[in-house]
Amino acid sequence: MLWLVRFVLVVLGILAVVVGVIYLVEPVHSLPSFFPGYALHGQGYHHIRGYIAIAVGIILLILAGIARRSRRRY
Repeated sequence: MLWLVRFVLVVLGILAVVVGVIYLVEPVHSLPSFFPGYALHGQGYHHIRGYIAIAVGIILLILAGIARRSRRRY
């Protein structure tokens, strides 16, 4: 059961990092329409949302690593 939790954490972490990179790279008008902050004729980028998404993704990946280590027995 712990492997399922780790798997979900890794998948969500990777998705969060990808979404964060998309927020940093794409201008507002080029974001997919289902992303929060999409504007048809908007200018600029969503740097704060990108940084937060990357931070959340890294935290989820760290939690997946901690869950893996806590299972070891000596």
